[in-house]
Amino acid sequence: MSENTDPNPFANAATGDGTPNPATDEHSGHAPEAEAGHAAVDPRVAELEAEVATLRDKWVRAEAETQNVRNRAKREVEDARQYAVQKFAKDVVEAADNLKRAVASLPQPTEGEDSILTRMREGIESTERSFIGILERNGIKAEDAKGKPFDANLHQAMAEQHSDEHAHGTVMEAWTPAWTLHGRLLKPAMVVVSKGPAQAG
Repeated sequence: MSENTDPNPFANAATGDGTPNPATDEHSGHAPEAEAGHAAVDPRVAELEAEVATLRDKWVRAEAETQNVRNRAKREVEDARQYAVQKFAKDVVEAADNLKRAVASLPQPTEGEDSILTRMREGIESTERSFIGILERNGIKAEDAKGKPFDANLHQAMAEQHSDEHAHGTVMEAWTPAWTLHGRLLKPAMVVVSKGPAQAG
């Protein structure tokens, strides 16, 4: 019966000494090279993460651009809806100006006047009020310029006159109102503008 007389039971045939073999270390379970491999970042993973970040950025930009296109299209549709009738509206306000002139040309009421004249005046005035109301409900408005500062965006100066009662640049008289469609000018007011007091001497 033989007996193991090897003084170093850890001796390894490969190493020949008592140092435990790292490749077969029961306590570590794996080689140090394997641990280093787990700690290092896989280049392929880093590449995929960078690609995902790039695609996410492109997606966010595309979403923002899509929203901008939607908003722009919505504004264009709204503008088309509001201003498609602009040419027609210009003709309508011309009729409104003529109706106003017709009312202004009627003689002032007098005591004992003919009833036919009274009814005609009342009928034309009522028609004008109704017509103006219809225009306003559809976004067409008239603005009286008289007494206001001259505004080249709304007024067209037909004449300039000296005036002791009106400051320089004030509208002394408005022959027609300024007409707008949803805030956009349809027809400027025809006005007379003050040049201020005449210079003495």
